[in-house]
Order: sequence, then structure tokens, then C-alpha cells
Amino acid sequence: MTSDRAAIRGRGAAENPPNRFEQIAYTPDPDTIDPEGPAPETQFLKDPSRSLITYNESPDVGFEASINPYRGCEHGCIYCYARPTHEYLGFSAGLDFETKILVKEDAPELLRRELSSPRWKPQVLAISGVTDPYQPVERRLRLTRRCLEVLAEFRNPVVIITKNHLVTRDLDLLGEMALHEAAAVYLSVTTLDSRLARTMEPRTSHPTRRLAAIEALSRAGVSTGVLVAPVIPGLTDHEMPAIISAAAKAGAQSAGYVLLRLPHAVAPLFEAWLTEHLPERKDKVLNRIRAIRGGRLNDPRFGARMKGEGIFAEQIEDLFTLSCRKAGIVSRGPNLSTAAFRRAAPAQPSLFE
Repeated sequence: MTSDRAAIRGRGAAENPPNRFEQIAYTPDPDTIDPEGPAPETQFLKDPSRSLITYNESPDVGFEASINPYRGCEHGCIYCYARPTHEYLGFSAGLDFETKILVKEDAPELLRRELSSPRWKPQVLAISGVTDPYQPVERRLRLTRRCLEVLAEFRNPVVIITKNHLVTRDLDLLGEMALHEAAAVYLSVTTLDSRLARTMEPRTSHPTRRLAAIEALSRAGVSTGVLVAPVIPGLTDHEMPAIISAAAKAGAQSAGYVLLRLPHAVAPLFEAWLTEHLPERKDKVLNRIRAIRGGRLNDPRFGARMKGEGIFAEQIEDLFTLSCRKAGIVSRGPNLSTAAFRRAAPAQPSLFE
């Protein structure tokens, strides 16, 4: 797929590709599209989910349980591997993913119920494994903060991954949990190039603001790391030493990286984005991706999907290891503890039950 649409200010995708599960798709007439027309507004829809904690068995992911207060993400990162999850909801992985945000209004109450259950085995919870818990609407809805309040009450350990400086709003809760070795935060930094970041991940915090968040969290005693993700071969891979060095100077104690993943509709969306914004680099980037993905743009196999294979993948891994060594930080995260977990007292039963 190549896009006939020009870039939309403040959005990563320029259009809605067909949903792979739907047989009927709407294709607008290019002649009826007004390039000067208003950008699509974000809609917030109620998510009717009746449970919050989800589990995964992937050997590539460093956690087994996670919560996601939101589905869809207004950050609009063009490369986001989570875009195809919107297709399960009947939407598109393109503009729909960043303009139709499902909100789990009952997330804190659902979390409290699940942690109170005797079936809950205390373990590290990730916020979040799919979309960013500190995307712009969190400033108003505060669902992530309210979930953190529950986790702090139970002292259940949590690891947060975000691209947004807004995480520093919750330093009080994270600092409290850190006293019990129950909190860690990773700031995801893709590039230090502000112009590239503005087009590639349009509604995330500026890279310098993410480094500032690392500094603030570290000063508050919270275990803090940098996640160089995604590493885009032929485009951002050369920035890895600078990103890790800058994060270490800001106070990051650990680091990780993930190679670009382009599942399902993400591959043509990313290709269209390259055509629009970086046509002179398009062939190099796509060819380099294919070189680490067995000749394809995506390799979903466990063990290969996060790090890739081949000489270029090996070079990136070596560069990461050397960068961490020079910066004086470790390439593994902190060991969070469940020792302080405390289950809330059950509700007082009714005399009539």
C-alpha cells in the first residue's frame, strides 16, 4: 500500500487501511479529499471490559501480566506494533488507532477486585504492554494514576513503559512504591532528532522531555531505565550510543532495546510514511529491515521478533552492549520484589447474606 494522502499534522498515519478481518472496506475518492480540511478529531469511547489484568506466555517479553487502561493511542507513532490490535475492535490500524481511543473507565475498580481475589498471585504488573498509559488524555482522566494508587495500596510491584513526561506527575506514588522495591519506569526513546520525532511519533513528549523524566524519576529514588525502541535499521540505529549515553547522564540505571516490528497493516503504513517523509532513505531502510527479518518486513517468530537475525542484527546487539559498557549502565532491569505485598481487607459482609 502506498498512500495517496498527504501527511496530517499531529497524526502518524495519513489514512485508514482496510481491516484484515472485514470483507467490506470504505475507500474515499481522492478527488473529494480536501488537503486543507481539518485534521480528524480524537474520539473517546467507553470500553466495556469486565476484567483488567491480561497475561501473555511470550518468552520475548519480560513480564507475564499487564494492564492497559486505554486501547488505541493518541501518540500516533507510525511504527507502533500495537496498531493491528484495533482491528479486533472493528477499526482500522491507521488513523482509527490514534483517533478512536477506548477508555476503561472502571480500570481502578477492576484492578482492586482482581488484586483482592485469593486467586491473585503477587507478581510484577506492567503498565502497559500495548498502548501508552500516559498518552495525552491521561492528564484529564487520570486512570493510570488511579490504578497506581491501587497498586501502591497493595504494594504490588509495577513496571511502566512510556514515551511521555507526564509520568513524573505520579512521582509521589512511584517514590512510595520504590521504598519497597516495587516500582520501575522505562522511558522509551527512539531518536534524539526532534524533527524526526515530530513526524514519526507526533504526540509524544519531546526527546529532551523524556530525558528530563528519567532525571526526575531517578532523583526520586525510582529505578529508571531507557528503552531504545524501536531501533529502526538504516534510520535510527546509529543513534543508540548517543541515546544510551544521554539517558545514563540523566540517571538511567539500566537499558534495553527492541528492533522495529511491522506486523500486518503496520508494514504498509510505515512504508507509506517513508514515501511521504523520507523518500530518499526509503529503499535503504526497507532493505535493511528485510536483511534482519529473513527477507521480509516482519518476522513474528519468538526468539527473533525482538532482536532480528543476521549480520546487521548482530552489529546492533554489539553496539548496544558496547554503548551500555561505555555509559556505565547494565543491560538488564531491576529485580522488583513482591515481599511487601499486602492484600486489602475484604469488604464487610452484609448481615442479610
